[in-house]
Amino acid sequence: MAGCTSSAELQTSREAEAQRDLGEALKGRVAGKPQNCLSSSQSTNGPQIIDAHTILYRDGRRVWRNDLAGNCPSLDPDDILVVELHGSQICKNDMFRPVDRGSQIPGAYCRFGQFTPYVKE
Repeated sequence: MAGCTSSAELQTSREAEAQRDLGEALKGRVAGKPQNCLSSSQSTNGPQIIDAHTILYRDGRRVWRNDLAGNCPSLDPDDILVVELHGSQICKNDMFRPVDRGSQIPGAYCRFGQFTPYVKE
């Protein structure tokens, strides 16, 4: 039992990893004006799930940060996102479900927030 990690230690470790991943992805970039929608063709590389409330998409030089409309507790960095598209854009308040890659069990519905572009200076 001495080798077991407590729940609090595991949570702290995950939060530190998420902050490190976010910092690396946005390093040297400046935030632009948030947008309500992102063309599905702009989200060519992603999603990169940072944590239960942050997802990144990449489009060439830009990194699009989405701070979800609310916490998505079932969202894990290794999940697959199943997005309900209504047209050719992903928009604020559109719904998605994270699906566990191993078990293929879907999690609860979550909603996107605004998309903030980050570009290199």
